Amino acid sequence: MDGFPRTAAHRWTLPNGLTLLVQEDHSAPVASVQAWCETGSITEGAHLGAGLSHLLEHLLFKGTPTRPANAIACGVQDAGGYINAYTSFDRTVYWIDIPAAGVGTAIDLLADAMLNSELPPEEYAKEQEVIRREFAMGHDDPDRTSSQMLFANAFHVHPYRHPVIGHLDLFNALSRDEVMEYYQERYVPNNLFFVVVGAVDAHAVRSQIERLFEPHPRRLLPPVFIPAEPPQLGRREEHEAFPTELTRLDLAWHIPEVTHPDVPALDLLSLILGSGRSSRFYRTLRDGAGLVHSIGAWCYTPGQPGLFGIDAVLDPTRRDAATQAILQAIEQARQDGFTDAELRKAQKRTLAGQLHGLTTMRGIASDLGSNWMLTRNLDFTRDYLAAVERVTRDDLQRVVRTYFDERNLTLVSLNPVESPQRIFIEKRTPPAAAPIQKFELSNGLRLLVREDPRLPLVSAVACFKAGLLAETPADNGITRLFARTLLKGTATRSAETIAESIEAIGGGIGAEAGNNSFHVGLHLLQPDLEFGLELLADVLRHPVFPEAAVAREQTAQLAAIQAEDEEMTSLARNLVRQTLFDGHPYGMRANGSKASVAALTREALLAFHARHTVGRNGVLAIFGNVKAETVRAWAEATLGALPAGAPALETPPLPPPLVGTHEVSGFLPKEQAVLMVGYRGADVRSADRLALELIDEACSDLGSRFFVRIREKLGLAYFVGTSFVPGLVPGPFVFYLGTDPGQVEAVKAELLDEIQQLARHGLTAEELARAKQKRLGQEAIRNQSADALAHASALDELYGLGFDAMQRLPAEIEAITLDQIRDVAARTFDGQPSVQATVLAEEID
Repeated sequence: MDGFPRTAAHRWTLPNGLTLLVQEDHSAPVASVQAWCETGSITEGAHLGAGLSHLLEHLLFKGTPTRPANAIACGVQDAGGYINAYTSFDRTVYWIDIPAAGVGTAIDLLADAMLNSELPPEEYAKEQEVIRREFAMGHDDPDRTSSQMLFANAFHVHPYRHPVIGHLDLFNALSRDEVMEYYQERYVPNNLFFVVVGAVDAHAVRSQIERLFEPHPRRLLPPVFIPAEPPQLGRREEHEAFPTELTRLDLAWHIPEVTHPDVPALDLLSLILGSGRSSRFYRTLRDGAGLVHSIGAWCYTPGQPGLFGIDAVLDPTRRDAATQAILQAIEQARQDGFTDAELRKAQKRTLAGQLHGLTTMRGIASDLGSNWMLTRNLDFTRDYLAAVERVTRDDLQRVVRTYFDERNLTLVSLNPVESPQRIFIEKRTPPAAAPIQKFELSNGLRLLVREDPRLPLVSAVACFKAGLLAETPADNGITRLFARTLLKGTATRSAETIAESIEAIGGGIGAEAGNNSFHVGLHLLQPDLEFGLELLADVLRHPVFPEAAVAREQTAQLAAIQAEDEEMTSLARNLVRQTLFDGHPYGMRANGSKASVAALTREALLAFHARHTVGRNGVLAIFGNVKAETVRAWAEATLGALPAGAPALETPPLPPPLVGTHEVSGFLPKEQAVLMVGYRGADVRSADRLALELIDEACSDLGSRFFVRIREKLGLAYFVGTSFVPGLVPGPFVFYLGTDPGQVEAVKAELLDEIQQLARHGLTAEELARAKQKRLGQEAIRNQSADALAHASALDELYGLGFDAMQRLPAEIEAITLDQIRDVAARTFDGQPSVQATVLAEEID
């Protein structure tokens, strides 16, 4: 096609099957180095839908036998380059854009990652959490949700029905060994190819690639069966509710793969119908009828049959009218065809778009890589554009008549929960859980019940105020020891009987202690509800704290204290708390001190139980397949017999004033150093709490300003993050990092400077938006189970926020503004008293 250059790329295939594509382009002193693995979400075999390929993308740069976890990224940055990657249905691509002088470094780094990644267990766990946050953001994103919904409905057999990231339950079930096996199977020379474009010497690149890959022979590449999607024989339609204000509408029709002769006409059709302000849909449905806020059309034509799609954002009341208008516009095209002007404009836009993609080295490399992978024809783009030029108006009309058949249509929409479509949606969804109901027993114990008939399961949790905040230096650690020994026997049951009886029915029971409370949680099958709740009542009313069990758990708790003293982050955290809250319970350790724990007695535990396990000091939540009135009657008959007592921590002690900056140090025989900077934050009922939680979210992930600057850009830290723990009194907000002992002063200066920038300027709009999504997404994921939801609701009620606090949370979070963030950041961090704690490898004279 005139104007579009033929490729000047060299192509070599090594004896082990690795293909190398190199195109010299000395127009700028830069290069793009790309490693393509012909593996994506559709090639995951027995783990289809688990997101293996995407997980590997996150892990591949996390360490090889010769490079630690951060060395690859640091090596690229040291050479002035930029590294990134993406995963699709059929490929995973890793690329480095770099000054030409660094090409050798880029090739070396990518080759090492492709062949020698170790997937370190600690990095595996870390990236799992990163991807879980990505799941949460995706679940919060209506556009991504509607897209996944469309593909899941359009493809019932082909693996395109699964999202590239996978499904969370399947992802959570993956083991590191399974991922490593997949990596060793798919990342082999004969399933990889490299693309290098830029100011390079092609033969020098070839020599380096040959040297790096020579030790790695061709490997058996097991074939992956990818079933073809059978012809769609009838219209498919699905409508779902989502917490959004606007409807997302998607229509799609099956079309052929990229090499099919009809694809050029289909691509042009997408431009004519739905690309740009002069497109048919924009002019008629948006500007003309005002039925949509935005609308577009697209073609997805990979190496296998794809989709022609139309998506729109609109008011929910106009969904049906917009759908009808779209289908009418397509029918008009079927009958009347298109104009010469529309065809010529679409052809020119296609050429311009392809040429624009060749203005960078990365664009050229991506074009070569895509051509090779999909067609094994490096000039496919040129051939495709020649085919585009040959498309006629009759071709356009023919493809409309061929593919836009009612039986080939998939239509989905994502609608506001309170939209006019709600009644229809509710008919299509399973029975929903009822709202939480609140009762108060005769002894003042508050009871929360949520009827949820979806599964035959029940979760119960009893929470009582106590915890670290209720302790003194003399009995520090008693709440933790109390929780450890509460299930060690009652007046009628031994510890063994409790454990065996609950496990025999497939249930579980446990007790935990916190800073402001302790709780006992129970989960079981619905048919065993009566037995399980009677067991819970027995544990709460009649614990005996056997002497032998108390002694055993004291020994275990003393060992935990010792373990904390030997762990750098725990030591640093304790140093921060002890100094930040000197003379206050929050300054003590949750496990207690060696002296205080050793002095605790059975009598002290009985007295603690008598004081805190009382009606007016607690909240009981029972969520699941239950009836509220039945549960209420049971609770009154059993736990209504608990003494009423008095609520604890009605006026919890406030920490004494702290003035200035305090520097404290600790020393351990380790090979790293830990730095923490702590401030006093807010309490759970403070108007500042949610703002600080959003600041914490924004500053504590792998995309945060702290991580990007200190770890990624400067390479001064192994890990970087923040932690905010609000309580019944203001809790600590801590910035932390791990670094090399020789870099402590340098990294400290960078950390303090970044904190100062945060204090003065707050968050950016992008950071705040992302933090809101993460906060709400994590809350939604965390509270999917009845266990977690019951616990969170009980604590909210116990701490005075109200059992329905989570229902108000989305609106409260969305209402927080950049000005509020800036104000809270200034009042919390700007010149405020702080503690700087450093744990070093050895004491320096």
